[in-house]
Amino acid sequence: MATDTLKNDTGGAVGAWSVRRILLDNGALTALVVLVVAMSLLSGDFLTTQNLLNVGVQAAVTAILAFGVTFVIVSAGIDLSVGSVAALSATVLAWTATSEGVPVWLAVILAVATGLACGFVNGALISYGKLPPFIATLAMLSIGRGLSLVISQGSPIAFPDSVSVLGDTLGGLLPVPVLVMIAMGLVTALILTRTYIGRSMYAIGGNEEAARLSGLRVKRQKLVIYALSGLFAAVAGIVLASRLVSAQPQAAQGYELDAIAAVVIGGASLAGGVGKASGTLIGALILAVLRNGLNLLSVSAFWQQVVIGVVIALAVLLDTARRRAGATPVPAGASGGGGKRGAIQLAVAAVCVAAVVGAVSFLNPGSSPTTTKVGMSLSTLNNPFFVQMREGAEAEAKAAGIDLTVTDAQNDASQQANQLQNFTSSGVTSVIVNPVDSDAIGPAVRGANKAGIPVIAADRGVNKAETEALVASDNVAGGKLAAKTLAERLGGKGRIVVLQGTAGTSASRERGAGFAEGIKAYPDIQVVARQPADFDRTKGLDVMTNLLQANPGIDGVFAENDEMALGAVKALGSRAGKDVAVIGFDGTPDGLKAVEAGTLYASIAQQPAELGRIAVRNAIRAAQGKDVETMVKVPVKVVTQKNAADFS
Repeated sequence: MATDTLKNDTGGAVGAWSVRRILLDNGALTALVVLVVAMSLLSGDFLTTQNLLNVGVQAAVTAILAFGVTFVIVSAGIDLSVGSVAALSATVLAWTATSEGVPVWLAVILAVATGLACGFVNGALISYGKLPPFIATLAMLSIGRGLSLVISQGSPIAFPDSVSVLGDTLGGLLPVPVLVMIAMGLVTALILTRTYIGRSMYAIGGNEEAARLSGLRVKRQKLVIYALSGLFAAVAGIVLASRLVSAQPQAAQGYELDAIAAVVIGGASLAGGVGKASGTLIGALILAVLRNGLNLLSVSAFWQQVVIGVVIALAVLLDTARRRAGATPVPAGASGGGGKRGAIQLAVAAVCVAAVVGAVSFLNPGSSPTTTKVGMSLSTLNNPFFVQMREGAEAEAKAAGIDLTVTDAQNDASQQANQLQNFTSSGVTSVIVNPVDSDAIGPAVRGANKAGIPVIAADRGVNKAETEALVASDNVAGGKLAAKTLAERLGGKGRIVVLQGTAGTSASRERGAGFAEGIKAYPDIQVVARQPADFDRTKGLDVMTNLLQANPGIDGVFAENDEMALGAVKALGSRAGKDVAVIGFDGTPDGLKAVEAGTLYASIAQQPAELGRIAVRNAIRAAQGKDVETMVKVPVKVVTQKNAADFS
């Protein structure tokens, strides 16, 4: 009897140890299951077939990029260039197939070759140039993005229809991006587990010097490893552009960080030697579930970044715990202390899960019991103009007693497409979209059209899809007005510079085109420089400072928004408003204060808060089945020191 009791106790201890090991070794999978359960409980819209397919589509590009990054991280390297390489490869495909008339099949080969070449250059710089992987791939990040902008001239390029099918569905149900993701995952698993190069990755990551001394040609292997990463980035870029039916030169910005995060969350170690394809896939799905679920719960995009950062930190902590557990031998006769430690760990995990669920519940007090539910996707909230648009929209929604959910696309056309997909599957009654790009948002709007959800375009139109109304100012007319105002201030002659917005955005293109057309009427005014400053005040300051070194005698500045204009004012110092006339665009509060102070000569005011209010009114009318005007113009006005008080 004593012997039987001892056996039972030992078996129970070993069983508890085994459960602990399973939980630690499959932490990413456990986290994914917990997330799915939590999101299902918190949102009735999450666990639907359509939304789960949305999650798969939204994870596809990140997962494909991450599969390529897995090779690099397993070998103890890092690749920061995959986002830029993806954008460059897609741009090469679109440019060669459309502008250059190259057959589509050859254009696809050239795009893939572009990714391979970028990866090969990374590998060569690291292996033979002795550059740290961080520096080499950081350089390629800049080179790839720059070449993408050079080839496209900063504007999106339409994608060939025969390749765009990669962004569609198979049989009207199964998304092709998901199939590509699965195929690339299988290829990754095969390479890692069944090939010589895969075994080499683990050997190099485990101990590079030992691998070299054992006869492994480490330098050649690194060339192949980084070339594979570039190849996977090219495939991801093609899939992304297919979804957006256009190659965006600014696409996939920041995706390299998501890819690295997915690999780490999936259990790989940045120290090398550890990682697998299934873990990377789970990591990408975790990020997609988080973003999708938090969107459905109306959690701010700013909070979403916080939550994702916490998840990454927890993943690394879990990896540390797993490694420590792996270093501890399984006890032959586990004592009660081990059981207590396991119980404590499980209790801590339970508390963490409860804290996450509680935090999400706190951030999401629940939808109001209204019948009208409107989703609004703004191109960015990192700009006072769109912040005012949101405030106007929220004020109108509150007055009307309707439920308004506002999301921030962060100037990422792919992320905005995801947000509209989420709105469609969550059962909103109407959608307001302020497009990052008018062409790229078309497929997502068509999806809303099929679901019978009316769409209102705000500030920028939508191409190749139906919208109930466009509520906007005329950016081209505003650009012409800015040209006329600046020319009159300079007396029809002088030297000026233009600060352009984010390359590829319709607002920058339209305002710039309007200004260029308007300034042609004044042949004695010379535009000595045009440089992008990305609608950002700090970049406006830096770019303007640099331009003044080469062009110290300028008389005027046109900035395509007030933020860049204020940066230019700072660079000009005491010359602003006296020797140099600066004109901005948008009529933001800070811009109006500068106009009143006389440092900013004028701003083209679009009244963004009023634009947001009108957009919500039309969205409500469309949701109720009432007629709306197809084009609603919000007046654009020139604000100078004389009338600034009226706008303030």
